[in-house]
Amino acid sequence: MSRYTGPKARVSRRLGTNIWGTKGETDALEKRPYPPGEHGRTRRRGNSSEYLIQLQEKQKARFSYGLTERQFRNIFKEASRRDGVTGDNMLRYLELRLDNFVYRAGWASSRPQARQFVNHGHVSVNGQRVNIPSYRLRKGDEVTLRDKAKGMIVIQWNSEVLDRESPAWIDMINDGFGAKVRELPIREQIDIPIREQLIVELYSK
Repeated sequence: MSRYTGPKARVSRRLGTNIWGTKGETDALEKRPYPPGEHGRTRRRGNSSEYLIQLQEKQKARFSYGLTERQFRNIFKEASRRDGVTGDNMLRYLELRLDNFVYRAGWASSRPQARQFVNHGHVSVNGQRVNIPSYRLRKGDEVTLRDKAKGMIVIQWNSEVLDRESPAWIDMINDGFGAKVRELPIREQIDIPIREQLIVELYSK
């Protein structure tokens, strides 16, 4: 399993935004609102090159969804082959990943935690256990928590205390222990602060 295991606050400071949504990243951005490294204080964000801005936007998306460079590039390639706007297609594919769906449904406090739930086999898709975080859902698919997961304190806490509202393209079912893909998400329903057009321009060079 390939995933980023390095210092999260360092990545967030480099990209200028809280990528994983942790308190540590928030504190680091408030205390040191400049890129990491010996020359971090002297770097000027306003004078960044066009390539750097595009690269940083791609890194925001890649780290936010927890993908390797190869995985992210493959999703972009597939999105560019499909009809429609490439950037919208790319974000739609990212949102339809099973680990992201578990996060969006409110069962996990973060995408890395959602990825762990899926890896440990705590969710089923259409009644079948699935432990592949990158599994892509389709319209009408139903994702449910398995019986053991329903009693897990961390999932109950996430659902009741965090009380995040699921996006419009997801229907919650089975008293909150299940969720259904009502429709394929459109750009207006994806609230991640990413300028996908810059990513398209980067990969199109």
